[in-house]
Parts: sequence; C-alpha cells; structure tokens
Amino acid sequence: MIYTAIMDTFYLTDEQIKNSPSRKDGIDEVTETTLRIHGCDLIQESGILLNLPQVVMSTGQVLFHRFYCKKSFARFNAKRVAASWFWLASKFEELPVKASEGLNVFHRMECRRENLPLEHLDTSSKKYDDMKADLIRTERHILIELGFIGHVEHPHKLLSIYRATLELTPETELVQRAWNLANDSLRTTLCVRFKSEVVACGAVYVAARRCRVSLPENPPWWKVFDVDKAGIDEVCRVLAHLYSLPKAQYIPVCKEGGSIVTLNRSQEVAKEAILKAALDKLKDSKTSNEESKEEHAETDHRTDAGAEKNKVRDRNRERQRDKERLKFRERDRGREFDRKREREDIERDTDKSTKRSHRSRLKRERSLRETKISLFFKGEGLP
Repeated sequence: MIYTAIMDTFYLTDEQIKNSPSRKDGIDEVTETTLRIHGCDLIQESGILLNLPQVVMSTGQVLFHRFYCKKSFARFNAKRVAASWFWLASKFEELPVKASEGLNVFHRMECRRENLPLEHLDTSSKKYDDMKADLIRTERHILIELGFIGHVEHPHKLLSIYRATLELTPETELVQRAWNLANDSLRTTLCVRFKSEVVACGAVYVAARRCRVSLPENPPWWKVFDVDKAGIDEVCRVLAHLYSLPKAQYIPVCKEGGSIVTLNRSQEVAKEAILKAALDKLKDSKTSNEESKEEHAETDHRTDAGAEKNKVRDRNRERQRDKERLKFRERDRGREFDRKREREDIERDTDKSTKRSHRSRLKRERSLRETKISLFFKGEGLP
C-alpha cells in the first residue's frame, strides 16, 4: 500500500487487489465486485434523494472502497458500512446530514429493493435507537481502521482544468460525458489504484472517442498532464467492463446479517444464549450469597452489636467535646465583650475630658476679650 506525500489517500497494486481480505475469506472476484457496486449505488442514490452535491457521494464511495481494501465483506455488512460512510462523507464535506435523515433514506431504499412494505421509521421507537447505535458504532470502527484520514482527491475538479487546456467549450457533449464517466468510475476500484489525474484523463479519452472529437496527438495530449497511455488504457478497460455488468444486487455473505435494520436469526439465538447464561450465573451467585449469609448471620449479629456500642460511645464523646468547645467559645466571647466595653469607656472618658478642656479654653479667651474691650472704651488703651 503506497501513501502519498500528504498522507491523504493510498493506492494498491494489482496483486494487492487480487489478494484482498474478502478473497482470503473465500469470496470470489465477481461477488466482491458486485458488493462494491451495490454499496456505491446505495451511497449515490441516498445522496440524490437528500438533494446533496456530488462531492458528498463521491467522497463516500471512495472511502467505501478504501475500507474494503483493508476489511472483508464477510466480516462487515456492506449496507451498514455504506450508510456509515455516507453519513461520514457529509461531515467531511461540511454538509452534515442528520442521523435520522440518513437512516430513513437507507431504510426506505432497502424496503423498496427487497420488495418489503414501506413503513415509516419512528424516531422514538426502539428499532430506530438500535439502528442509530449501530450506525455510530460502525462509524467509530471505520474511522479507527482508516486512521481518521478522510481527505479525497476527485477527478471531477480536474476535468474543468483539462477542458480549458484542451480548449473545449463547457456546453459540448464531451464535457458532460466525461463528468458522467468520472461518476461511474467511482463504482470500481480505479479510485484506489490510480491517481485522480489518470482517471480524469481516461474519462476525457473515452468521452472523446464516443463523441468522435479529435484531441492533440503531436505531442500526445495526456503527456501534458503527466499521465502515461497504459494507465488510460486500463481506465478504459475497467469502465467498459463495468458497463457490461448487470444491475448489482445484494449478496448475503456477511456473518453479521444481511440487513441494515435487523439482525439475522443466528445473532438473535446467540444473544438469547448469552442472556440465558448470564441469568443462570446471576441466579447461582444469589444462591451462594444467601448460603453464606445464613452461615455468618450469628457472627454478623455480634459484630453489629459491638459496632453499635462503639458508635454510641463515639457519639457521646463527640457530644461532650461539643459542649466543652461551646463553653470555651462562650467564655472567650464574654471576655472579648468586656474588653470592648472597657475600650469604649476609656474612649468616652477621653472625649469628655477633651471637650471640657476645650470649653474652658474658650471661656478664658472670651473673658480676656471682654476685659480688653472694656478698658479700650474707658480710655485706658490697650496694654
């Protein structure tokens, strides 16, 4: 597995594709291809039903392929993984979808594809709670498996650059065909085998052949985009093989059940067996606990009686200490009150003496002024 310099995607060799985890679990190439196409169809259709831009579905399909390059279809249900990657892709592209909306869409698609009666998925029901819990659990697992790397380079944005370089008008049928081919390429493993430049050039090449539009050949136009002819030929071969396949149908190869909303019977039986074993174990533990309680009842009684006496004695001691502390606190409070009153009396006496001395001084000064005034009017003059 080869990672790019910015660690945003990875590419596999043909040998690694042939020895995928699904092949090691006994799943043949046709079944694996069908399940990959079916999962991508679910992601694409759900995005269309929720009126989301193509970038969300493209990201979800690429990440879906990456996950099954590391895990097997026999161990992880394709429908649940497709729903989780669709939900995650909407977050990666900053167009988050509510869990209730995503689950309702996938529930409706499954009912329609399996010819089941269409029923409303009540968000307050236990069925919805189980589906949401399973969605979150699967989301957490696939994020950890891919190391939280969700960046994807799509060939779509390169098509506009190639169009301008090759001097093609946006209204031409070639541009629209190339865009459609880029969308269809996401159903194959091209996104994990070749870089987006190779896929984009392959889409342009196939569209030009179908529209009978000649492209520069001297020098070859693909060399301008640093792409070799062998990669373009492989893209053309894979797309031609894709269009020769019938409509993909779900093939139940997963050991965890074949539905996004229900578990299979084997899982239910296993859960019932585990629950029964847990109840038996709990019953045995209760019986042993009752026997041990009967054996140690008398000892526990004596121990409880001694412990009760100790508690009573400790409470009495604590009350006595509380009384002593209260007595000391009241005595200290009385002393502090006496000292405060003594300070107040001293301050009051000081104020009184100060006021008396001030009044006597004023009285003497007034008497002296009166004497001076009387002598002045008598003609004796001032001394």
